[in-house]
Amino acid sequence: MKRVVSVSLGSSRRDKKVEAEFFGEQFSIERIGTDGDKQKYRRMVADLDGKVDAFGVGGCDIYLYAGARRYVFREPMSLMAAAKLTPFVDGSGLKHTLERKTVARLQDDGTIDFSKSRVLLVSAVDRFGMAEALAQRSKSIVFGDMLFGLGLPFPIRSWSAVQGLARLLLPIVVRCPFQWFYPTGEKQHVNTPKHTKYFAEADVIAGDYLLIGKYMPEDMRGKTVLTNTTTADDVEELGRRGVERLITTTPVFDGRSFGTNVMEAVLVVLMGRAPADLTPDDYLAKLSELGWKPQIQQLNPPIAQTA
Repeated sequence: MKRVVSVSLGSSRRDKKVEAEFFGEQFSIERIGTDGDKQKYRRMVADLDGKVDAFGVGGCDIYLYAGARRYVFREPMSLMAAAKLTPFVDGSGLKHTLERKTVARLQDDGTIDFSKSRVLLVSAVDRFGMAEALAQRSKSIVFGDMLFGLGLPFPIRSWSAVQGLARLLLPIVVRCPFQWFYPTGEKQHVNTPKHTKYFAEADVIAGDYLLIGKYMPEDMRGKTVLTNTTTADDVEELGRRGVERLITTTPVFDGRSFGTNVMEAVLVVLMGRAPADLTPDDYLAKLSELGWKPQIQQLNPPIAQTA
């Protein structure tokens, strides 16, 4: 049996282990949280190196993008220093392919007419493929990088502004501690609604689920949430708050949609090649063979439109 492990800086309360079959090959897929403990993270990577088939880097990003430019987040990369034998991926390969494709597919099959939808994407720099695809199709869009990542009250409303700010700020951001910009450990479970008017204005809330879950308001009636890494508890909470539909870009196993890092690690094992040798076309071809499609969960009935 192949074994894929996502080691995460996130809360261990979100841990999950499942078995699945791809092309007749049995996989053990596991997410293990280290509650924000970086030394524990490093020890776990060292202990598992050479014993598992691929690592997913969870709860943080190694690579951030501004157009074609790639920036390496120093601290998350250092966490994987002990991985000498086992390949590792952070999901950025799939974010450029699967998530871009997801937006196009949802538009083409009529699931969401983005040309009539107002979108809040909570962070664009960690999801450049989704960000660009949404910017091309949406009626209007707010990128929440300044609001939720940097804590500054400035919504970004244009794709060109995202690209410009990313080129300006990412060289600095990747040198800083990761937790300055993203919740880790138990902080992931604390809901502190923030900039709620941008949630209220949007028809579609998209992007990283932990940012959505941390900052979303109590009233989410009628919203569509486009994300992944949702647990069964997350799905229940979104339903309680009135979310109409939950769409996850990655498959749901036993009530859990894993992160792109996990699915990218599975694809790396299936293709048997080094991550550095894989192109977006390789990922898309394998996803097509797998019959991949977004997972749509109807959580509440649609809200009737008034004249």
